Amino acid sequence: MDNILELKGITRRFGGLIANKDVSFDVTRGEILGLIGPNGAGKSTLFNQIAGLYLPTSGRIIFNGTDITNRNATDRCGLGIARTFQVVRSFDQMSVLSNVLVGALVRNKRTADARLAAYRVLEFAGLADRADVLASDLTSPEKRRLEFARALATEPKLLLLDEVLTGLTPTEAKAGVELIRRIKDRGITIVMVEHVMEIVMPLVDRAIVLDLGQVIAEGSPQAVVSNPRVVESYLGPGHA
Repeated sequence: MDNILELKGITRRFGGLIANKDVSFDVTRGEILGLIGPNGAGKSTLFNQIAGLYLPTSGRIIFNGTDITNRNATDRCGLGIARTFQVVRSFDQMSVLSNVLVGALVRNKRTADARLAAYRVLEFAGLADRADVLASDLTSPEKRRLEFARALATEPKLLLLDEVLTGLTPTEAKAGVELIRRIKDRGITIVMVEHVMEIVMPLVDRAIVLDLGQVIAEGSPQAVVSNPRVVESYLGPGHA
């Protein structure tokens, strides 16, 4: 397997609380991996360690053959890891184009080149006609797309999506799924945290299920949702 990301024995402590314990798995280049589990399972903590917001208490993170365990988020972005946020973090008093320009400047040192790259990403994300609008004037679904666009403008190899489909209407969520699939078609690997099981399970190639900070199941969506431990700890007896 050609792994773009490898987690080896990741443990994260906050004082006496163990948020993740000995988590190990690989992410194959080009796949969509779903990171799922009940509230408090440790998904967000693990996600933030991959992104570089937190550093592991112990264990190693290998990205594209490089040990990034102690690299900060800025370094990881430079290496090719980008993320979105569960709560949209746009620069509201800047235009949509300027928001994406911030991401494009990671790869393009000339402003003119960065603006062109940013506009192309906006076209891909379906926001080109909103380029000159203030970010504060976007609708909620458009702000979600802006998060996608700013992250894509950094030209990532690995894109981390944090609950990007949560809170959307069925129509909006369907459009989000289509965008994620088009991103995968560009050769970008995706790791996504998501709670909307009906949407995420048909979308991902493979799922990792966490509970109480540990991996309790890993495999295809079909295998995971029929796993007795997953049913017991997450899906509930009604699923069975």
